[in-house]
Amino acid sequence: MYDSLGSFVRALRAAGELVEITAAVDPRLEVAEIADRAMKAGGPALLFTNVRGSSFPLLINQFGTQRRMAMGFGADSLDAVSLRVRNALDLQLPKSLGGAFAKLLSLAPLANAIPRKAAGGSCQDVRMDEPDLTKLPILTTWPLDGGPFITLPLVFTRDARTGQQNCGMYRMQVYDARTTGMHWQRHKQGREHARGWGQRVPVSVAVGAAPAVTYSATAPLPPIVDEMALAGFLQGSPVRMVRSLTNDILVPAEAEFVLEGYVDNTDLRSEGPFGDHTGVYSLADSYPTFHIKAITHRAQPIFAATLVGKPPMEDAWLGKATERIFLPVLQTVLPEVVDMNLPVEGGFHNLAIVSIRKQYPGHAFKVMNALWGLGHMLMLTRTLLIVDADVDVQNVRQAAWFALNNVDPSRDLTIVPGPVDDLDHSSSRTPALGHKIGIDATRKGADEGYQREWPPDIVMDAPTKELVDRRWREYGLEGVLERGTPDDWSGQRPPR
Repeated sequence: MYDSLGSFVRALRAAGELVEITAAVDPRLEVAEIADRAMKAGGPALLFTNVRGSSFPLLINQFGTQRRMAMGFGADSLDAVSLRVRNALDLQLPKSLGGAFAKLLSLAPLANAIPRKAAGGSCQDVRMDEPDLTKLPILTTWPLDGGPFITLPLVFTRDARTGQQNCGMYRMQVYDARTTGMHWQRHKQGREHARGWGQRVPVSVAVGAAPAVTYSATAPLPPIVDEMALAGFLQGSPVRMVRSLTNDILVPAEAEFVLEGYVDNTDLRSEGPFGDHTGVYSLADSYPTFHIKAITHRAQPIFAATLVGKPPMEDAWLGKATERIFLPVLQTVLPEVVDMNLPVEGGFHNLAIVSIRKQYPGHAFKVMNALWGLGHMLMLTRTLLIVDADVDVQNVRQAAWFALNNVDPSRDLTIVPGPVDDLDHSSSRTPALGHKIGIDATRKGADEGYQREWPPDIVMDAPTKELVDRRWREYGLEGVLERGTPDDWSGQRPPR
């Protein structure tokens, strides 16, 4: 496992998953265009060592494939990470997401996942004489962006009443050497903490950390669960935390950079536009300003960034990690759920395909309402598609074929009002308020008003399949037919 971003970079290099670019590159648009091509091609992580205007190297696309995303958790695949979570859960977990994670992280074998406070850390090796963001290789990613943005920040806040910390990932537009925007949306825990502080909100921001630590800042955890505890569980060792120099916020001791200061709730400035994961620009809006009092960094730091836009992008695998890690926890609350797919094309908020073991009339609608009620995890999902247990939701073509053949819109659709993502530009109402659609694509029977006999699926009989299996070589087809691809909609593959 990795205790810092630097150790992960060394592992990526050793695994042939990193390309170092020594040519001089411009942080305005040029780096983003190079990264976009690499991400679309499933290419390597990129380490830029000669970014104009900065003496610090820049890493991008560290999570750009399933292999690298799983590597960050010390696993061979994201399903292996999911299995790790599943094996840690016991049968007596409370029937709530928050309770499940709290119990998970309190189990004796996982006690070492709880973060530990350290006296000092390498994140404070160097303190800038005067805080100056212009010395960092901060990217402008798209032509109409409002300016440079810090795109992979770990924003640490603290509850004014309880002292409990939160870590979220909120983009930060750079206004000048010492101020940025703080794009924490109304549904985010950082914004909730800010409401309790009055005018000034103490904040520390880490940029560049061990992969499990960075991922955990994006995880849709309930407020009672510490993101750094999740990181410790995922990486198998506790995250060492150190007190910031100018406030009482704890930050990862091995972070590459730390920006310390406060958010002024009364200092609202125009933030944006920003080329977003929706594939369009999120428009300018008013957000509070982060004022920086100190910048510290490791002796030889690496600045971490990402790029968002039309998929596939690096964030696709951060989203897929959430899908796999949270599925076992979701199943403690909804045991009828078999699998879940958050397709990259849906931008994670716009479509979830869920398979269930259907047990009674209206079961699919019960699951829809439960999923929309799950707080940060799925409450903003624009479209929920519910299918039967035997449908492979990871095979989008198969799921679409099944749904398109089974759905009667007059019977199987429900449209409900409710909160939507702040970045959802399609909402016809005020920002963050719109409508969501649920689609019940499960098979129907008389108990749900279906007046005819539901037709049986076409399936070859077992004796014929066994006969063909035995005679496959005899037909002369061995090695001729491909075994198919993961997105083969039919799901039918020749035998080995």
